[in-house]
Amino acid sequence: MVHSTLVWLGFIFFVISMLVLDLGVFQRRSHVIKVRESLLLTAFWISLALLFNLGIYYFKGSKPALEFLAGYLLEESLSVDNIFVFLIIFSYFRVPPHYQHKVLFWGILGAIVMRFLFIMLGITLIQKFHFIIYLFGALLVYTGIKMARQNDEEVHPEKNPVLKLVRRFIPVTQDYEGSKFFVKRGGGLFATPLLIVLLMIETTDVIFAADSIPAIFGVTLDPFIVYTSNIFAILGLRSLYFALSGIMNRFHYLSYGLSLILIFVGVKMLISEFYHIPIGIALGFIALVLTVSIVISIYFPAQDKIK
Repeated sequence: MVHSTLVWLGFIFFVISMLVLDLGVFQRRSHVIKVRESLLLTAFWISLALLFNLGIYYFKGSKPALEFLAGYLLEESLSVDNIFVFLIIFSYFRVPPHYQHKVLFWGILGAIVMRFLFIMLGITLIQKFHFIIYLFGALLVYTGIKMARQNDEEVHPEKNPVLKLVRRFIPVTQDYEGSKFFVKRGGGLFATPLLIVLLMIETTDVIFAADSIPAIFGVTLDPFIVYTSNIFAILGLRSLYFALSGIMNRFHYLSYGLSLILIFVGVKMLISEFYHIPIGIALGFIALVLTVSIVISIYFPAQDKIK
Protein backbone atom coordinates (compact mmCIF):
# COMPACT_ATOMS: atom_id res chain seq x y z
CA MET A 1 0.00 0.00 0.00
CA VAL A 2 2.84 2.41 0.88
CA HIS A 3 4.63 1.55 -2.35
CA SER A 4 1.44 2.15 -4.39
CA THR A 5 0.87 5.51 -2.70
CA LEU A 6 4.44 6.59 -3.41
CA VAL A 7 4.05 5.65 -7.08
CA TRP A 8 0.86 7.72 -7.36
CA LEU A 9 2.44 10.69 -5.58
CA GLY A 10 5.52 10.41 -7.79
CA PHE A 11 3.41 10.49 -10.93
CA ILE A 12 1.35 13.46 -9.70
CA PHE A 13 4.58 15.32 -8.89
CA PHE A 14 5.86 14.49 -12.39
CA VAL A 15 2.68 15.86 -14.02
CA ILE A 16 2.83 19.08 -11.98
CA SER A 17 6.51 19.50 -12.88
CA MET A 18 5.75 19.06 -16.59
CA LEU A 19 2.91 21.60 -16.44
CA VAL A 20 5.15 24.12 -14.66
CA LEU A 21 7.86 23.47 -17.26
CA ASP A 22 5.39 23.96 -20.07
CA LEU A 23 3.85 27.18 -18.76
CA GLY A 24 6.98 28.65 -17.16
CA VAL A 25 9.59 27.71 -19.77
CA PHE A 26 8.13 26.53 -23.08
CA GLN A 27 5.29 29.07 -23.15
CA ARG A 28 6.53 31.81 -20.83
CA ARG A 29 5.40 34.44 -23.31
CA SER A 30 2.18 34.35 -25.32
CA HIS A 31 3.08 33.74 -28.96
CA VAL A 32 1.85 32.03 -32.08
CA ILE A 33 3.01 28.41 -32.05
CA LYS A 34 4.47 27.49 -35.43
CA VAL A 35 4.30 24.04 -37.00
CA ARG A 36 7.99 23.30 -36.34
CA GLU A 37 7.68 24.15 -32.63
CA SER A 38 4.48 22.14 -32.27
CA LEU A 39 6.07 19.10 -33.96
CA LEU A 40 9.07 19.28 -31.63
CA LEU A 41 6.78 19.53 -28.58
CA THR A 42 4.67 16.65 -29.87
CA ALA A 43 7.81 14.52 -30.28
CA PHE A 44 8.85 15.52 -26.73
CA TRP A 45 5.55 14.41 -25.15
CA ILE A 46 5.46 11.17 -27.16
CA SER A 47 9.05 10.41 -26.13
CA LEU A 48 8.14 10.95 -22.47
CA ALA A 49 5.18 8.57 -22.81
CA LEU A 50 7.38 5.89 -24.41
CA LEU A 51 10.05 6.29 -21.72
CA PHE A 52 7.34 5.92 -19.08
CA ASN A 53 6.15 2.83 -20.93
CA LEU A 54 9.66 1.37 -20.71
CA GLY A 55 9.60 2.05 -16.96
CA ILE A 56 6.33 0.14 -16.65
CA TYR A 57 7.85 -2.76 -18.60
CA TYR A 58 10.91 -2.81 -16.33
CA PHE A 59 9.03 -2.57 -13.01
CA LYS A 60 5.66 -4.23 -13.76
CA GLY A 61 6.24 -6.53 -16.73
CA SER A 62 5.25 -6.89 -20.38
CA LYS A 63 1.47 -7.19 -19.96
CA PRO A 64 0.99 -3.86 -18.10
CA ALA A 65 3.41 -2.24 -20.58
CA LEU A 66 1.32 -3.45 -23.53
CA GLU A 67 -1.85 -2.28 -21.77
CA PHE A 68 -0.35 1.18 -21.26
CA LEU A 69 0.75 1.37 -24.91
CA ALA A 70 -2.68 0.26 -26.15
CA GLY A 71 -4.42 2.69 -23.81
CA TYR A 72 -2.14 5.56 -24.80
CA LEU A 73 -2.60 4.87 -28.52
CA LEU A 74 -6.35 4.60 -28.05
CA GLU A 75 -6.63 7.85 -26.09
CA GLU A 76 -4.27 9.70 -28.45
CA SER A 77 -6.30 8.64 -31.48
CA LEU A 78 -9.63 9.53 -29.87
CA SER A 79 -8.23 12.97 -29.01
CA VAL A 80 -8.24 13.78 -32.74
CA ASP A 81 -11.97 14.50 -32.43
CA ASN A 82 -11.18 16.90 -29.58
CA ILE A 83 -8.75 18.72 -31.85
CA PHE A 84 -11.40 19.14 -34.52
CA VAL A 85 -13.88 20.62 -32.03
CA PHE A 86 -11.19 22.87 -30.51
CA LEU A 87 -10.51 24.22 -34.00
CA ILE A 88 -14.20 24.98 -34.53
CA ILE A 89 -14.52 26.72 -31.14
CA PHE A 90 -11.41 28.86 -31.69
CA SER A 91 -12.59 29.79 -35.18
CA TYR A 92 -16.12 30.62 -34.04
CA PHE A 93 -14.91 32.93 -31.25
CA ARG A 94 -12.01 34.26 -33.36
CA VAL A 95 -9.53 33.55 -30.58
CA PRO A 96 -6.16 35.18 -31.40
CA PRO A 97 -3.57 32.43 -32.11
CA HIS A 98 -1.19 33.66 -29.36
CA TYR A 99 -3.89 33.11 -26.68
CA GLN A 100 -4.97 29.64 -27.79
CA HIS A 101 -2.22 27.80 -25.90
CA LYS A 102 -3.21 29.43 -22.59
CA VAL A 103 -6.83 28.35 -23.05
CA LEU A 104 -5.75 24.79 -23.86
CA PHE A 105 -3.34 24.74 -20.91
CA TRP A 106 -6.02 25.59 -18.34
CA GLY A 107 -8.58 23.44 -20.15
CA ILE A 108 -6.30 20.41 -20.00
CA LEU A 109 -5.46 21.13 -16.36
CA GLY A 110 -9.17 20.85 -15.59
CA ALA A 111 -9.37 17.69 -17.72
CA ILE A 112 -6.62 16.06 -15.62
CA VAL A 113 -8.72 16.50 -12.48
CA MET A 114 -12.04 15.54 -14.11
CA ARG A 115 -10.65 12.38 -15.70
CA PHE A 116 -9.19 11.24 -12.39
CA LEU A 117 -12.67 11.47 -10.85
CA PHE A 118 -14.31 9.76 -13.86
CA ILE A 119 -11.78 6.91 -13.91
CA MET A 120 -11.95 6.20 -10.18
CA LEU A 121 -15.75 6.32 -10.25
CA GLY A 122 -15.92 4.05 -13.30
CA ILE A 123 -13.51 1.45 -11.90
CA THR A 124 -15.31 1.44 -8.54
CA LEU A 125 -18.65 0.88 -10.25
CA ILE A 126 -17.28 -1.94 -12.42
CA GLN A 127 -15.70 -3.66 -9.41
CA LYS A 128 -18.91 -3.46 -7.37
CA PHE A 129 -21.38 -3.98 -10.23
CA HIS A 130 -19.63 -6.02 -12.90
CA PHE A 131 -22.58 -5.82 -15.31
CA ILE A 132 -21.74 -2.12 -15.88
CA ILE A 133 -18.88 -3.21 -18.12
CA TYR A 134 -21.50 -4.52 -20.54
CA LEU A 135 -23.32 -1.18 -20.43
CA PHE A 136 -20.03 0.56 -21.25
CA GLY A 137 -19.47 -1.90 -24.09
CA ALA A 138 -22.92 -1.28 -25.53
CA LEU A 139 -22.36 2.49 -25.20
CA LEU A 140 -19.12 2.25 -27.20
CA VAL A 141 -20.75 0.17 -29.95
CA TYR A 142 -23.61 2.68 -30.17
CA THR A 143 -21.19 5.64 -30.18
CA GLY A 144 -19.04 4.04 -32.88
CA ILE A 145 -22.05 3.43 -35.14
CA LYS A 146 -23.34 6.95 -34.51
CA MET A 147 -19.90 8.44 -35.27
CA ALA A 148 -19.73 6.58 -38.59
CA ARG A 149 -23.25 7.66 -39.63
CA GLN A 150 -22.84 11.30 -38.61
CA ASN A 151 -19.34 11.85 -39.96
CA ASP A 152 -20.23 15.14 -41.67
CA GLU A 153 -22.40 16.56 -38.90
CA GLU A 154 -21.56 20.16 -38.08
CA VAL A 155 -20.73 21.41 -34.61
CA HIS A 156 -22.55 24.57 -33.48
CA PRO A 157 -20.70 26.32 -30.61
CA GLU A 158 -23.50 28.86 -30.17
CA LYS A 159 -25.85 26.05 -29.06
CA ASN A 160 -23.61 24.99 -26.19
CA PRO A 161 -25.72 25.14 -22.98
CA VAL A 162 -22.72 26.35 -20.93
CA LEU A 163 -22.34 29.36 -23.24
CA LYS A 164 -26.02 30.26 -22.81
CA LEU A 165 -25.89 29.80 -19.03
CA VAL A 166 -22.78 31.94 -18.52
CA ARG A 167 -24.06 34.77 -20.67
CA ARG A 168 -27.34 34.72 -18.78
CA PHE A 169 -25.87 35.08 -15.29
CA ILE A 170 -22.43 36.66 -15.78
CA PRO A 171 -21.69 39.92 -17.62
CA VAL A 172 -19.24 39.36 -20.47
CA THR A 173 -17.08 41.98 -22.18
CA GLN A 174 -17.53 42.54 -25.91
CA ASP A 175 -13.85 42.10 -26.80
CA TYR A 176 -10.84 40.15 -25.56
CA GLU A 177 -8.85 41.79 -22.77
CA GLY A 178 -5.44 40.39 -23.58
CA SER A 179 -5.01 36.93 -22.07
CA LYS A 180 -7.25 37.71 -19.06
CA PHE A 181 -10.27 35.62 -18.12
CA PHE A 182 -11.75 38.32 -15.84
CA VAL A 183 -11.54 42.14 -15.72
CA LYS A 184 -12.91 44.79 -13.37
CA ARG A 185 -15.26 47.36 -14.87
CA GLY A 186 -17.09 50.07 -12.89
CA GLY A 187 -16.61 48.28 -9.59
CA GLY A 188 -17.92 44.99 -10.98
CA LEU A 189 -16.27 41.82 -12.24
CA PHE A 190 -16.73 40.93 -15.90
CA ALA A 191 -15.85 37.72 -17.66
CA THR A 192 -14.04 37.97 -20.99
CA PRO A 193 -14.82 35.92 -24.11
CA LEU A 194 -11.65 33.95 -23.34
CA LEU A 195 -13.36 32.51 -20.22
CA ILE A 196 -16.33 31.45 -22.35
CA VAL A 197 -13.97 29.65 -24.70
CA LEU A 198 -12.26 27.92 -21.75
CA LEU A 199 -15.59 26.72 -20.33
CA MET A 200 -16.59 25.35 -23.73
CA ILE A 201 -13.27 23.51 -24.04
CA GLU A 202 -13.90 21.97 -20.60
CA THR A 203 -17.46 20.87 -21.42
CA THR A 204 -16.41 19.28 -24.72
CA ASP A 205 -13.68 17.35 -22.89
CA VAL A 206 -16.25 16.05 -20.40
CA ILE A 207 -18.40 14.88 -23.34
CA PHE A 208 -15.47 13.16 -25.03
CA ALA A 209 -14.39 11.58 -21.74
CA ALA A 210 -17.74 9.79 -21.67
CA ASP A 211 -16.51 7.86 -24.74
CA SER A 212 -12.75 7.61 -24.21
CA ILE A 213 -12.73 6.44 -20.59
CA PRO A 214 -15.15 3.51 -21.12
CA ALA A 215 -13.01 2.64 -24.18
CA ILE A 216 -9.84 2.23 -22.15
CA PHE A 217 -11.77 0.10 -19.62
CA GLY A 218 -11.93 -2.37 -22.48
CA VAL A 219 -8.12 -2.55 -22.38
CA THR A 220 -7.44 -2.68 -18.64
CA LEU A 221 -9.04 -1.96 -15.25
CA ASP A 222 -5.72 -1.15 -13.55
CA PRO A 223 -6.42 2.40 -12.31
CA PHE A 224 -2.76 3.44 -12.56
CA ILE A 225 -2.46 2.27 -16.18
CA VAL A 226 -5.81 3.80 -17.13
CA TYR A 227 -5.02 7.18 -15.57
CA THR A 228 -1.39 7.50 -16.70
CA SER A 229 -2.17 6.60 -20.31
CA ASN A 230 -5.01 9.15 -20.26
CA ILE A 231 -2.81 11.87 -18.81
CA PHE A 232 0.07 11.35 -21.21
CA ALA A 233 -2.38 11.59 -24.11
CA ILE A 234 -3.83 14.80 -22.63
CA LEU A 235 -0.41 16.35 -21.96
CA GLY A 236 0.49 16.03 -25.63
CA LEU A 237 -2.90 17.21 -26.86
CA ARG A 238 -1.98 20.92 -27.02
CA SER A 239 1.10 20.49 -29.19
CA LEU A 240 -0.76 17.93 -31.31
CA TYR A 241 -3.52 20.49 -31.85
CA PHE A 242 -1.11 23.08 -33.24
CA ALA A 243 0.64 20.42 -35.34
CA LEU A 244 -2.57 19.06 -36.92
CA SER A 245 -5.01 21.99 -36.88
CA GLY A 246 -3.97 23.12 -40.35
CA ILE A 247 -4.27 19.69 -41.97
CA MET A 248 -7.18 18.12 -40.06
CA ASN A 249 -9.41 18.22 -43.14
CA ARG A 250 -7.01 15.88 -44.96
CA PHE A 251 -7.75 12.99 -42.59
CA HIS A 252 -11.43 12.78 -43.50
CA TYR A 253 -11.52 8.97 -43.26
CA LEU A 254 -10.00 8.93 -39.79
CA SER A 255 -13.37 9.34 -38.10
CA TYR A 256 -14.51 6.08 -39.71
CA GLY A 257 -11.40 4.40 -38.32
CA LEU A 258 -12.12 5.79 -34.86
CA SER A 259 -15.72 4.55 -35.04
CA LEU A 260 -14.45 1.07 -35.96
CA ILE A 261 -12.04 1.13 -33.02
CA LEU A 262 -14.83 2.11 -30.61
CA ILE A 263 -17.04 -0.71 -31.93
CA PHE A 264 -14.16 -3.19 -31.58
CA VAL A 265 -13.44 -2.17 -27.98
CA GLY A 266 -17.17 -2.25 -27.18
CA VAL A 267 -17.50 -5.77 -28.56
CA LYS A 268 -14.35 -6.77 -26.64
CA MET A 269 -16.06 -5.65 -23.42
CA LEU A 270 -19.36 -7.35 -24.30
CA ILE A 271 -17.74 -10.75 -24.91
CA SER A 272 -15.19 -10.48 -22.07
CA GLU A 273 -17.08 -13.02 -19.98
CA PHE A 274 -16.85 -15.64 -22.74
CA TYR A 275 -13.65 -14.80 -24.57
CA HIS A 276 -10.73 -12.54 -23.65
CA ILE A 277 -9.08 -10.92 -26.68
CA PRO A 278 -5.31 -10.78 -25.96
CA ILE A 279 -3.93 -7.28 -25.44
CA GLY A 280 -1.41 -7.79 -28.27
CA ILE A 281 -4.20 -8.43 -30.77
CA ALA A 282 -6.15 -5.40 -29.50
CA LEU A 283 -3.08 -3.17 -29.79
CA GLY A 284 -2.32 -4.46 -33.29
CA PHE A 285 -5.92 -3.88 -34.41
CA ILE A 286 -5.95 -0.29 -33.15
CA ALA A 287 -2.61 0.51 -34.80
CA LEU A 288 -3.67 -1.13 -38.08
CA VAL A 289 -7.00 0.70 -38.31
CA LEU A 290 -5.38 4.07 -37.58
CA THR A 291 -2.66 3.48 -40.17
CA VAL A 292 -5.10 2.34 -42.87
CA SER A 293 -7.44 5.30 -42.16
CA ILE A 294 -4.61 7.82 -42.51
CA VAL A 295 -3.16 6.20 -45.64
CA ILE A 296 -6.58 6.06 -47.35
CA SER A 297 -7.21 9.71 -46.43
CA ILE A 298 -3.89 10.72 -48.03
CA TYR A 299 -4.35 8.69 -51.22
CA PHE A 300 -8.02 9.60 -51.63
CA PRO A 301 -8.38 13.31 -50.75
CA ALA A 302 -11.70 14.84 -49.79
CA GLN A 303 -12.43 16.22 -53.28
CA ASP A 304 -12.12 12.71 -54.74
CA LYS A 305 -14.56 11.48 -52.12
CA ILE A 306 -17.09 14.16 -53.12
CA LYS A 307 -16.76 13.36 -56.80
